[in-house]
Amino acid sequence: MSDSTPTLVLTGGQVLTVDDGFTVAEGVAVRGRAIVAVGSDAEMRALAGPGTRVVELGGRAVLPGINDSHLHGAAYGMTKPPFAIAVGHPAVGSIADIADAVGRAVRTARPGEWIIGLGWDPGYLRECLADPRRFPHRRDLDAVAPDNPVCLTDFSSHMLWVNSAALRQCGIGASSVPPGGGVIDLGPDGEPTGILREAAQGLVQTALPSPTVDRRRHAIQNVIAELHSRGITSYTEPGLGPGGATTLFGGLSTDNWTAYADLAATGELQARVSVLLLPAPMGGSADDVRKGLAELRRPESADPRLLRAIGVKVFADGVPPNRTAWMNEPYSDGGHGALCVHGATPALQVDELREMIRTAHEAGFQLGVHVTGDRAIDTVVDAFVAANEATPRPDARHYVIHGDFIGAGSLAKLAAHGYGINMNPAIKWTISDLMDEVVGPERSACQWPVRSAVEAGVAVCASSDAPITEPDWRQGVSAMMLRESKASGRRSGPEQCVGLAEALRAYTVNAARQDFAEEWKGTVEVGKVADLCVLDRPLLDLDPHAITDAEVDLTVFDGRVVHER
Repeated sequence: MSDSTPTLVLTGGQVLTVDDGFTVAEGVAVRGRAIVAVGSDAEMRALAGPGTRVVELGGRAVLPGINDSHLHGAAYGMTKPPFAIAVGHPAVGSIADIADAVGRAVRTARPGEWIIGLGWDPGYLRECLADPRRFPHRRDLDAVAPDNPVCLTDFSSHMLWVNSAALRQCGIGASSVPPGGGVIDLGPDGEPTGILREAAQGLVQTALPSPTVDRRRHAIQNVIAELHSRGITSYTEPGLGPGGATTLFGGLSTDNWTAYADLAATGELQARVSVLLLPAPMGGSADDVRKGLAELRRPESADPRLLRAIGVKVFADGVPPNRTAWMNEPYSDGGHGALCVHGATPALQVDELREMIRTAHEAGFQLGVHVTGDRAIDTVVDAFVAANEATPRPDARHYVIHGDFIGAGSLAKLAAHGYGINMNPAIKWTISDLMDEVVGPERSACQWPVRSAVEAGVAVCASSDAPITEPDWRQGVSAMMLRESKASGRRSGPEQCVGLAEALRAYTVNAARQDFAEEWKGTVEVGKVADLCVLDRPLLDLDPHAITDAEVDLTVFDGRVVHER
């Protein structure tokens, strides 16, 4: 094979380049790690030599390698056996099912060993559905785990359910004061129920056993193999660093960076991972951010195209299903939520959040801010603008993470400054019926207004937020095109639907732009890295309901076939 002959040719298909014009080609040629030609079937066949592997597509679709732009990879790996028990839908359907799963784990655990699980959702638990006043309680777990401490993180990672043994071990009682931005639920008797929300989770998380770096490496490699089977070749790991060094499921430990760096150094990291560093915990302060950034010193990796610390993450508020997102109008059952940063009053919290954002901006980092309520989003976007006015950075590419209830004013400001938004269409699919009860159907329909964001000129990214949802971009694309409910099939805000091109951009070229990498990944174009996803069918004109049925036949990463069905 000559130096100019392709090593791999995919031809006779529907190559969706996702370039500026959303060009459709018939084939693509790869040499080494790069794409060397894109064009007609005849052109691709003419390039092939004796040593070229030619894949006959037979009309199947080819996409750029999928980029899940907000995926807790290390945490997702640690939520699976043997690291944790599954207590989410559909593995369980009731509180009793969860108690059975915990009881089974206790029977094989050592005395006093922690039982850890993830994924419970009251919206899918029979007892909670039958009686809205019924909620998971420590007593449900005490019956099966009287002596082993139990820590079960909910599907959103914003709430813990623990038993009495865990409360005792962590010194949490009726008189315990939660940290700023946190809530310890108390029962009518004034005692903790076992539910800890937002920053209060840290009272238990600090006691959890920390997995070794070797176990973390193993978990990450398992996740990447799964991602390959889904056509995913890039992802953003949102939050590694001292701000969450004790948090198992947040994937926030500095040990996780070490695990990633070790894999990159030994050539075993088979995905492109962009990292947001976490300088301060939920409920933190500007001083925490300054201290955390001083400790971080932006770590280096062996190959920046494989692993790169690209920015920092800050938490602004909670999540709407838990009524902890900071909203302008009250929730259906009262309350407005709040910011989850240091400060005794909302005004002081706003000042603190603005200072946290200014500090990271001045330090030269891209900012990704977790923020969901409309009032909190306006605060964050105004803080982005103010920080840039004080210290101009023409291409900072800050972005709103989640941005559930973003309004037109904030979308316009994001667009004007080249800032972005990272939305979660698969979560919309999962919770839209629940949100009708939380904020009313009118506001629920406006949750994640994708079309409004696109029309405002914002580069919308879409992501799974795994382990909050499965890292399945096909479900996300379908949800962006349909806005249907998983539970009922009812449409929520159909005026916010977008077409296939906009939905695919959110998982490819826009995600590459978030990574400052659109010049070398995110589209099928000559000179870009050879990261490709081959489906088992054509995608153009396919019923959006059928996109979720499409199988990934082939995944190419860095010019190599890493998955073949």
